[in-house]
Amino acid sequence: MRFIFKTSYAQDINLAKHGGHVFWYGLLALLLLGAPWLFAEYWLAQMTFILIYAIVGLGLMLLAGFTGQFSLGHAAFLGVGAYTQAVLTNAGVPFPLALLCAAGLSATVGVVVGLPALRVKGIYLGMATLSFGFIVEEVLARWEKVTGGNAGIHIKAPDLFGWKVDSGEGFYYLCLFITVAATLGILNLLRSSTGRAFVAIRDSEISAQSMGIHLARYKTLSFALSAALAGVGGALYAHKLQFISPDQFNIIQSIDLLLMVVIGGLGSVHGAFLGAIFLITMPQVISLTKDYLPAAVGQAPGLQAVVYGVVLVAFVLFEPLGLYGRWLKVRAWFQLFPFYRQGMFKRQKSFQKSDRLK
Repeated sequence: MRFIFKTSYAQDINLAKHGGHVFWYGLLALLLLGAPWLFAEYWLAQMTFILIYAIVGLGLMLLAGFTGQFSLGHAAFLGVGAYTQAVLTNAGVPFPLALLCAAGLSATVGVVVGLPALRVKGIYLGMATLSFGFIVEEVLARWEKVTGGNAGIHIKAPDLFGWKVDSGEGFYYLCLFITVAATLGILNLLRSSTGRAFVAIRDSEISAQSMGIHLARYKTLSFALSAALAGVGGALYAHKLQFISPDQFNIIQSIDLLLMVVIGGLGSVHGAFLGAIFLITMPQVISLTKDYLPAAVGQAPGLQAVVYGVVLVAFVLFEPLGLYGRWLKVRAWFQLFPFYRQGMFKRQKSFQKSDRLK
């Protein structure tokens, strides 16, 4: 087992805690940089989708995993970013400026949606965000002069001040750069006082308020940052598909995004990436294995939904910490063997009962 001897407070906030992190993340960086030469075009496209969903997952993880705010309409922010990017790109605006506008408009919408979070929480906040998702979907379908309505809208290739990114490899590297930048931004945010305030609100709003944390400010900021990342992901999503329509940003998409962070592991940056990998690879696994199943099962139209539901229920019952939580247990088993104890990761009882005093 590795023991880290710390001699300064700066070691607590280092991104790489030890040499093993530097080695493995460096190896991962080399793999991602060499992906266009190592994988076929189809799998490179799937990796691009993983990067795009990871960006959206980082935003939703910040909101749900680190701030404790429940959202059932996150696909609406995805749609706002996608349509903003499509309209501005088709109008001739360079890709970086259009991306900033997509993130800014999504963040502004996130602030508007975050206002109900100041007075409601839990399932009631989920209902409020769900209603907002329906409103955005209807606006995208009815505002035909701008969005094209239900007929959808095509989008041009990204234009980086004269350089057209019209190849799969070039767009993959563009998504990789933005994903790395978003990840480093989230990691640094969580190490700051703002990130600690988010976590304090998640653990106990009353305790956070008693420590001087402004609940309204930080909740609204969390919604804005989460919506901005969803808008960036939506802009890249639109460029990758080259065609978008309102039905791509419905309640099913919102549930998929929530499923992504829950299965990946709430409260961890790694969980956003693991959940994105699950969300993209699971349909591939189902399509590859259904030919070996009986015809009545393999050809059933709702097979994917059933598998998703079974997997979600299984994780909620047996592995509430998600894929990243399972990895932590496996790692601890190898590090502590033969002294590993099965109940080490059981949920601790909460001794904070002040939330019940109204």
